[in-house]
Amino acid sequence: MEFTTKVNITKSSWTIHPCERMLFVGSCFADNIGKRFHEEKFNTDINPYGVMYNPASILHTVERFCEESEYKPDNAFLTLGTNHVYILNETGEIVDNCMKKPQKLFTEKVLSTDECYNYLRKAVMRLMSKNRDIRIIITVSPIRYRKYGYHESQLSKATLLLAADKLSKEEHVDYFPAYEIMNDELRDYRFYKEDMLHPSDQAVQYIWERFAETYFGDDTNEFLNEWKPIKEALNHKPFNPEGDEYKSFIAEAKKKYDSLVKKWGINK
Repeated sequence: MEFTTKVNITKSSWTIHPCERMLFVGSCFADNIGKRFHEEKFNTDINPYGVMYNPASILHTVERFCEESEYKPDNAFLTLGTNHVYILNETGEIVDNCMKKPQKLFTEKVLSTDECYNYLRKAVMRLMSKNRDIRIIITVSPIRYRKYGYHESQLSKATLLLAADKLSKEEHVDYFPAYEIMNDELRDYRFYKEDMLHPSDQAVQYIWERFAETYFGDDTNEFLNEWKPIKEALNHKPFNPEGDEYKSFIAEAKKKYDSLVKKWGINK
């Protein structure tokens, strides 16, 4: 007897290798997944200009990043949160942050599926102009938006899902079903934080594991297996940090870490 409806995810035709350069842009879910990659010693750049929730703001970040940064990612992870945008009445431009200014200065707009797709496609093309071989993973954040009302939140997610599906048919773009995993496999409030909106740490860990199954090859799994005990040793909180036993323990862990750095060429 099965008690969950597991999302079927096809193994990716390409793999993410150990310590590759990863760019994360989008909602706070991008922050969560990016943090996991950072902990696992990938070379990460996470929301370099702050959290961005809608496709237009994601495009703005990508354009600015490509203009200002010399960082050349191997993979980009774009996470869509909402199709709601705010337009500054004075300029008619979509803003990425209202900077706590009075709401009367802005007009809220809901982007259509085609508008979301067009913003995202421009972001993809801009990233490919920086690195022709870049691989882009797009996902819809499972975080719900209470301020819109739950029905409107679902409509927003539906629009993003349609745009993401259309984009995933483009060259170099994959869709990863984080939203579906949260809503179909983890369909229980125990997998949410206390606000009942954001995925719990346990849920993020599970989504990370499904992502790893999809995109990591043998070399990445080998590296992660070697890194895990070293990471745990370095993160160990001793009862007596000044004791000789702990000093010897941490020295051995650092020695193993230096060997790992040399073997895999990771950033210390």
